[in-house]
Amino acid sequence: MSAADRKVLSGAVTLCVATKLSDQEKLEVLRRLDQFRQWHSLEEKRYCLVCGNLISGRQIQVAGGTRGNGQLRLSCPTERCNSIPMDWVLPTNEILAKVEKWAAEERKAAELKSAAVTIGNGKPVPRTKAHDDLVSRLLKFVLPFKRYS
Repeated sequence: MSAADRKVLSGAVTLCVATKLSDQEKLEVLRRLDQFRQWHSLEEKRYCLVCGNLISGRQIQVAGGTRGNGQLRLSCPTERCNSIPMDWVLPTNEILAKVEKWAAEERKAAELKSAAVTIGNGKPVPRTKAHDDLVSRLLKFVLPFKRYS
């Protein structure tokens, strides 16, 4: 095999297509593939430790299978999140409180983004997106440490 052939093979990307299942089939797949927690219904929620979102069994993506790309796999429905069942925990009251706090901070940040910042001379200056994104990421990072201070 030539170097050019290897380059083409290594550059090939396989797309995972979501497998279509009935509600009952999906619940059975969740029960079988999530060896870390039990599923009683598709309405149950889990907290994703990777992306920080609450997800329901109905939202979880199932890919692969006999007509797909090999074995069935479960994944988080959040865009660009590659978590799997071991990354999902039951949403305790503490976790739900954190999620609500983050949501409130996001709403507050969105309100602040729409408002212009006033500098010392009284002139409004729009905030830059890069600045807002950095501040938002820093707030998310610092939040868990506030509990210990």
